Amino acid sequence: MASTDTTPVLEKTDPTDPTDPTGAARKGAGDTADTADVGAGLDALDAVTAQRGSLGEALRTKALPPLIGVLVVLALWQGAYSLHVTSSYKLPSPADVWHSAQDLWYQGTLFSIIWTSVWRGLSGFLLAVVIGTPIGLVVARVRPVRTAIGPVLQGLQSLPSVAWVPAAVIWLGINDSMMYAVILLGAVPSIANGLVAGIDQVPPLFLRAGRTIGATGLAGARHVLIPAALPGYLAGLKQGWAFSWRSLMAAELVASSPDLGRGLGRFLEDQREFSDMSGVLLGIVLILFVGIAIELLVFTPVERRVLRNRGLLGTGK
Repeated sequence: MASTDTTPVLEKTDPTDPTDPTGAARKGAGDTADTADVGAGLDALDAVTAQRGSLGEALRTKALPPLIGVLVVLALWQGAYSLHVTSSYKLPSPADVWHSAQDLWYQGTLFSIIWTSVWRGLSGFLLAVVIGTPIGLVVARVRPVRTAIGPVLQGLQSLPSVAWVPAAVIWLGINDSMMYAVILLGAVPSIANGLVAGIDQVPPLFLRAGRTIGATGLAGARHVLIPAALPGYLAGLKQGWAFSWRSLMAAELVASSPDLGRGLGRFLEDQREFSDMSGVLLGIVLILFVGIAIELLVFTPVERRVLRNRGLLGTGK
């Protein structure tokens, strides 16, 4: 009588064989496929490289839309002037404003007017960063200080900057110190509050990891807290610059002295006193231009880099 070999041949088992009663082969094959998919996805993430678009594409996607917006505003402005919506004394044409700018250029004063305000604004802002950053760190990390000073910082941030001008004039006189005092009182609370908001969003795990490797005190603030809170801190810096610029314009509008020079705010007030509406609109346009230029040239690239490093922005942007 011939014997029958009933030993299963495992190496010949088909993972898709429906007769597999346990499904172990199918499960093993599925796990292998899932692992391979995950590995391929991680490899794809590691292989991502920053791709720069062509110059034409950059101009079309980044420069063209703002240019179209400016042209639309100019067209509406010119249309209102041509239709005599109001008198030309109150609403001069874009060409009239352009002629006012040309007059300043030929007089050789256009650049000096802009630079006087830009220098004050940037130097005051940098000083506000130096003062506001440690204040924000202390308020964020020391609870009694936060309880005592936190509401004060919030209130100072909501206070209009022009309200400080009369007090600063009485305290310091009409000079550069008064200008910088108004800038600091307007910008420091925004910078400090932005850093506090950023630190509040830092996961506690980061702080524990920093303490584990010995990053405590100033080292922890430098290497853990501020880098982790950078998005919120950057938002506070942007708002701080906006408050610096607004505070400076308010101070230049109100305070007048030959020792202060002639900035954009003073130029704007002079044109108002001369009832020169073309000059008034030119002053407004120049103030707006400087604010937008600082935003695009300084803060936008930094913000884009921070977001890209955190995987929150496409590499091609």
